[in-house]
Amino acid sequence: LDGIPVCPHCGSKNEHYELKPRTSTSKLRNGVWKCKDCRKQFSVTVGTVFERSHIPLNKWLLAVQLLCSSKKGIPAKQIERMLGVTYTTAFFMMHRIRYAMEQKVQNKKLKGIIEADETYIGGKGKGKRGRGSQKKTPVFSLVERNGKVRSFPVERVTAKNLKEIIRRHVDKTSTIITDEFKSYCGLDKEYLIHYVVNHSEKEYVNGIAN
Repeated sequence: LDGIPVCPHCGSKNEHYELKPRTSTSKLRNGVWKCKDCRKQFSVTVGTVFERSHIPLNKWLLAVQLLCSSKKGIPAKQIERMLGVTYTTAFFMMHRIRYAMEQKVQNKKLKGIIEADETYIGGKGKGKRGRGSQKKTPVFSLVERNGKVRSFPVERVTAKNLKEIIRRHVDKTSTIITDEFKSYCGLDKEYLIHYVVNHSEKEYVNGIAN
């Protein structure tokens, strides 16, 4: 805050002091501060998804940029190649970044015409594609017509999980557009209008769904 370190533990803006390694063999890292009030140590990464990680911060920031700039998501395997890390590390980074996106404070609900759908990310692979895929991560998205987009990784694509997200992020006076997936059944009882696009009948654009 204005160049002054703020303790993430107690919020103090007192004149904290930076801890310096006393010897060349000291395990103390650079950039570690100690709060004069609560006496706890902290660094710039405390309280963020980068906390308690030995991965260099520049690689974290590059991973965030790659994930946010990719329209269809980016597989951990590609992050592994581009950042020069192991697959386990790349998967861990993607999981943390997606979690941070999900936890973003979103007080104002989406309103108006809202389109809801799922997609599956994780790169190319053999086996079933789309719903029922065992090798990809399902991501549920809510798109406000001419407005905002919110996406959430979900563990399982079930009516309970999807409706819970919709209730938390969509205003009750909204019109919701979905496909005929059975997990969306019953939304017409909770929202102003529930418009269903029937893909099984080769319906993709019709009326309000334009």
